[in-house]
Amino acid sequence: MQINGISAQSGFNSFQSAQTVAEDTTFSDQLKKAQTQVTTAAKDDKKLRDTCKDFEAMYLNLMYTKMRETVPDNPLFGSSNGEKIMQSMMDTELTKQMANAGGVGLADMMYKQLSLSNK
Repeated sequence: MQINGISAQSGFNSFQSAQTVAEDTTFSDQLKKAQTQVTTAAKDDKKLRDTCKDFEAMYLNLMYTKMRETVPDNPLFGSSNGEKIMQSMMDTELTKQMANAGGVGLADMMYKQLSLSNK
């Protein structure tokens, strides 16, 4: 009976190379999955921030509208329906710009709170 040490070593090397290939494949799959999750998380993060800003704009618009209702109409000129619609549209755009510029900080607080609860 003859024992050949070289062929046994060769079998071990092929086992190690197969294991390395399997580990590399698994690692690359895990890396791709992690990259996908990071990309998805970044998109979700942007959606959350945009939604918080939109909510703050809506809140500011409601507040602005209620504040405007406390001011009495000018009896000298009155106000037409068109003027009321134009004023409402202007208030909406104004509050959107206010929210995008930082607003009163409501969007930031909501974003921080909601992003902590998502993690």
